[in-house]
Amino acid sequence: MDSHGQYEQQVVWTVVAGDIGPLLLAATGEGLVNVVFHATDPVRDRALGRLRTRLGAEPVEAPGSPLLAEAIRQVRAYFAGERRDFALPLDWSLISGFNRQVLRELASTVPYGTVVGYGDLADRVGQPGAAQAVGTAMGANPLPVVVPCHRVVESDGGIGGFGGGLETKRRLLALEGVLPQPLF
Repeated sequence: MDSHGQYEQQVVWTVVAGDIGPLLLAATGEGLVNVVFHATDPVRDRALGRLRTRLGAEPVEAPGSPLLAEAIRQVRAYFAGERRDFALPLDWSLISGFNRQVLRELASTVPYGTVVGYGDLADRVGQPGAAQAVGTAMGANPLPVVVPCHRVVESDGGIGGFGGGLETKRRLLALEGVLPQPLF
């Protein structure tokens, strides 16, 4: 907070309904800062508490905020099958070091409808043998869907883990045509 008791950084958020359940989208003046799966009330409240602590700002629900408008539009278009790539400013302040390096590499080199192995991604960032560390980076991704950690899979063909749950990962990969559509 500044000397007047005001937060210096603005954090706005909203929840967007989607095929994989409600997604919390949060943004700062820098860009989209957080995407949270399964944003029911308890999940949303925990996520907002983490944002408050990590960013030193009180998140404000603002679905009409210009800081969120384009992110909302692009996320909806992605789930409608009308968008393959996200062109959004991103605020990387919730992640640093190796994890940020790996996620930036993923975002810039693994296009829609393709997958990469954990070990391959480790090689791409100059850390051969760091497949487990890449898995940790995927689990720490504050911007899933937009930074497509669902596209990182096991080299033996397995789907791998996923912070949003394996069913969510399957649905995202099916949306992109990597896996057959799940039967529901």
